[in-house]
Amino acid sequence: TKFIDKAPVRFLIAGLVNTLIGNLLYLLLLLILPYQAAYTTSYGAGIFISYYLNSVYVFQRPLRWSSAVQYPLVYLVQYVTGLVTISLLVEQLSVDTRIASLLTILITLPLVYILSRAIIRR
Repeated sequence: TKFIDKAPVRFLIAGLVNTLIGNLLYLLLLLILPYQAAYTTSYGAGIFISYYLNSVYVFQRPLRWSSAVQYPLVYLVQYVTGLVTISLLVEQLSVDTRIASLLTILITLPLVYILSRAIIRR
């Protein structure tokens, strides 16, 4: 097992943990904030939680300001790529919108992994 890269598996685990924490935070914030503010706050927190988990757990690198500042770019690229992908799936390939969102996640996941690794390992 020394030759098998465990980072992709840890990446998926970290993503699930981040999603659970983000959704829990959203639900808690709903108790005191309007849903838009709760969503925005939990989404922003999710970026920082993702950076922490990916640095420390997935790629086992120390936290650094330089990579922390660059890390939100991963989410920007994911969003733009996802928007283009879901649009192509729905408009050009007539994929059901509910399925298109899941396919978009599967399609953009490797990109997020590669970009996260590039920023954190740099």
